[in-house]
Amino acid sequence: MSGDSLEEQGLPKVPDLELARLYFQATCSAYSETEREDARKTVLETVREKNYAPFYEHLCVEWKFEADEELLSAMKAENKKQLEKLDESVRDAEENLGETEVRDALIAKAEYLCNIGAKDEAISALRVVYDKTASVGSRLDLVFYQLRVGLFFMDDDLITRNIEKAKSLVEEGGDWDRRNRLKVYEAIYAMSVRDFKQAAANFLDAVSTFTSYELMDYKTMILYTVLSCVIALERVELKTKVVQGSEVQEILHRLPVVKSFLSSLYECRYGEFFCALAEIEGILKRDRYLCAHYAYYVREMRVLAYTQLLESYRSLTLQYMASAFDVSIEFIDRELSRFIAAKRLNCRIDKVNGVVETNRPDQKNWQYQAVIKQGDALLNRLQKLSRVINI
Repeated sequence: MSGDSLEEQGLPKVPDLELARLYFQATCSAYSETEREDARKTVLETVREKNYAPFYEHLCVEWKFEADEELLSAMKAENKKQLEKLDESVRDAEENLGETEVRDALIAKAEYLCNIGAKDEAISALRVVYDKTASVGSRLDLVFYQLRVGLFFMDDDLITRNIEKAKSLVEEGGDWDRRNRLKVYEAIYAMSVRDFKQAAANFLDAVSTFTSYELMDYKTMILYTVLSCVIALERVELKTKVVQGSEVQEILHRLPVVKSFLSSLYECRYGEFFCALAEIEGILKRDRYLCAHYAYYVREMRVLAYTQLLESYRSLTLQYMASAFDVSIEFIDRELSRFIAAKRLNCRIDKVNGVVETNRPDQKNWQYQAVIKQGDALLNRLQKLSRVINI
């Protein structure tokens, strides 16, 4: 497939990230045993039907089962046969056709290697095509292939190296479509490594021009956008860019839990927010990019909700807070105590009177204390250094 046709049709789903999602589902404890077993069967059936021998070997190692040697040999034989045909196409193009046809033949081979799960061979084949490609746009498409391979196997090193390479190419003259596409790739990776601020910025930049259907559908894009923005943006920015964002609101009716999560936090309906947050936790646990961060995300959202309520009052009763969040007094007392001890909430609990008193930090006083503390540390280090020099 040539660079021009890639631009006209959108990038191909190579490798297929839906297969990676099913692979994750097959081993994720957040899914029921039936769901895990169904995913496992689907993955193995796909591998057998399409002769993904390298990926089958990967599954044997990761899922710790003994390979069916007869099946594996048959799949390898079919892979070898297809690769020989593709090599013949490359030779024919080199001898009888032009540079464009040679490049198309090389891309076809690289795509086949990507699909069967031959990660290292696929990356090597893509680099060969890259070296034979002159235009910046076509080179970016090849980098996107490598990024998808990295996302398929969740290879951090491969992803980060190719994001940097793509940024460099975009600066050389990438078109607007590829610039926006890169933002989605960056956003997904940033989200997967818990950089929600960067993820939110990139998702918001790309939400109105989204074309990266090789990664996910638009509904999933909006889900990730809202989840990233709620935890990363200030209240005013959240209102203008998400709560009142037409592109986001257009899809939220298809995501009722996410809509409730966003609106209840913004409109201070904390009981509803806690119920929605419990459902969001389930979504996070079942997502291959976010599952590692679900505990962090839920904790930070609880802190955000408590902070939002406390900022409106100088003091309020534990009973009022418990009622607002639709939980028991014992629960809210435990929660606040834990976050106060960790210095995440600026308040104190008067247990005798059942009151929570806020103690908003004075920003100037805090900065003054920080300067004094850092100055003392610097003076101590200078004194130690002067003693060493004198000796």
